[in-house]
Amino acid sequence: MSAPDQTDPQGPTPAASTPAAPTSDAPTPAARARRARIAAAGLLMAAAAVVLALRLASRSSVLVVGVYGLLLILCGVVIELSRRGRTRLGTWLLAAGLVAALVMDGVVLS
Repeated sequence: MSAPDQTDPQGPTPAASTPAAPTSDAPTPAARARRARIAAAGLLMAAAAVVLALRLASRSSVLVVGVYGLLLILCGVVIELSRRGRTRLGTWLLAAGLVAALVMDGVVLS
């Protein structure tokens, strides 16, 4: 008997019936968006920490320290939301938190 005449009694193997996996290891657009939000929140967290340190050195109001402390917490929440795939919600929270922190900084310092 030749090879084409032989049949497999179990049918086709599952690997043969499924399409081949993509060979590129490039991240998907969603993964890139998550990484971008995590990087943006991390950079904002570092900037808020620097501003907080400067405000502490200049003996600013406790309210300003609280505002930047809340911004640091919000950045951590945004990082966690981005890790879990909630990038749009994280982006909105990051933008709203930054605007609120800047407005409160201006209001409290003036």
